[in-house]
Amino acid sequence: MKFTQDDQSQGYVIHAYENGRVNISGKDYHDSLILLPRQIIEHWRPNSFDTLLREDFSGIAELAPELLLLGTGATHRFPHPSLLQQLADSGIGVESMTTDAACRTYNILMSEGRRVAAALLITNQEAVNTKP
Repeated sequence: MKFTQDDQSQGYVIHAYENGRVNISGKDYHDSLILLPRQIIEHWRPNSFDTLLREDFSGIAELAPELLLLGTGATHRFPHPSLLQQLADSGIGVESMTTDAACRTYNILMSEGRRVAAALLITNQEAVNTKP
């Protein structure tokens, strides 16, 4: 799915997302990541929703977003509240949605100047579902 192009004056912009790949400001990423308007944290540990741990969210509060968009892959899923408790305790809102929806929502909120972060699970569903 292709998204909008931007002059990047406000920060990193997601240009495209498809199964197993996200293009941010002209560069392709194939692993899960955390994205903020001025920072990309590559190789975020979880590679699927089922591998999420509480520790995966431990450093996000230090980044001080007002909202975290959790892109859960191709399927919209809700994490157990205990995984996100430390974010709630820090006053950070969390919205869970599919990764493609998180990409679109990130672009909108970032363009409005919001302090948004997106934790994107970049998975290749075909590879996960295909058995040799």
